[in-house]
This record gives sequence, structure tokens and C-alpha cells, in this order.
Amino acid sequence: MPRRRCLRAGAAAFAALAALAVGASTANAGVLVASAPSCDDQPLSKPFTPWLDYMDYTPLPGGDFEGGMSGWSMSGGAAVVNGNAPQRVGGAGDASSLAIPAGGSVTSATICVGLEHPTVRFFAKRRSTGLLASVSALRVDVMFELSSGDVATLPISVVPSNGSWQPTLPLLAVANLLPLLPGEHTPIALRFVAQNGDWSVDDVYVDPYGRK
Repeated sequence: MPRRRCLRAGAAAFAALAALAVGASTANAGVLVASAPSCDDQPLSKPFTPWLDYMDYTPLPGGDFEGGMSGWSMSGGAAVVNGNAPQRVGGAGDASSLAIPAGGSVTSATICVGLEHPTVRFFAKRRSTGLLASVSALRVDVMFELSSGDVATLPISVVPSNGSWQPTLPLLAVANLLPLLPGEHTPIALRFVAQNGDWSVDDVYVDPYGRK
């Protein structure tokens, strides 16, 4: 998706997010708040430097798919499989990635974000071929907690079809504009949904540029 379209989609998503937040006043702890890790001491690196992105990023917990998947949930046949994105930005020894069949979905572990965490970026590959290839897409949703404690879901991007491992464009996290926790932070989770085809995902990062 071109950057202009991505920003336009992000603006529309923010408007929807603001509408959901209308009337919110006090924060009641819900499932995401209860499972949220601290925003302090998040490890930083520059994994997307080869693509002229010099921002610092912090990894989404479990988002390299190399170890434990605590906090992640999968449906529709999605699973961790052998075979890593060849760029191996997480480490030279990485050997696994996430496979999501058509119609399947994966919800990530929770990460604490704030105004300094504006975007999400990861590696993706369409695995379907033939007639489905041209209409296959990977939808990315952000899940965030309202002040009522209820969890809302908002689509933030659709990754277009491509047949090789590529980094996505920076995707606007949007929910970082709705801080619910002390210190102006809120917990979010990401959901990846394979539409009309099979997809692979690897090395999911969040950009906390305000910490530089």
C-alpha cells in the first residue's frame, strides 16, 4: 500500500477510534491491562536499516516465533513452522516463522505502547499461487482496551499480495493515541487474518521513536 494511502487509512482508523472512546472517563482494568508488560526497558534495535528505515524498534513479545508463544492464540490451522524470513533481522540463527492458512487468524501477545509507539512493521509473504494470488491479502487489526475494560478491534491495514518475503510499510498502530494507563500508555494486541489465501509472517516490531 502506498504511504499516502496508508496515512489516509490511518486517519480514518483514528476517527473510528476516537468515536469509540467518546464518553470514556475512568480506566477499569480488563484482560489486556491485566496481561500488559511494562513499557520500561524495552530492548531497541534498528532492524529495518537495509530498507532505509533508521528508526529504533522493539520486538513484539514472541514475534520472532523462535521460542515460547506465551500470550499468543491461533485459529484456523495457523501454526509456527520451520522456515524463517531470509532477511533474519532477529538473528542469524532464526529458523521459524508463522504460517496462516486462508481464513485463519493469529492474535499476538500484549505489548505496552504509548504516544512514542506510532507504527508496527514486520515481514510477510503470500504463499498462495494461481487464481487466489491476485486477491489474497493479509489484514492487520489492532485490539485495544476501552476505559470500560471492554476490548475493541480496529483494522489498521491490509498487506497487499506479494510472493516473496518483504518488510511491510510502517503501519499506524492508532491505539497509541488512546492512552489508558498511568504514564500515558495503553496495552494493545495485534491480530493477523489471512484473506483469500495462505500467508507467512515473521519478525514483528513496534517503533518507539520517542525514546531516542
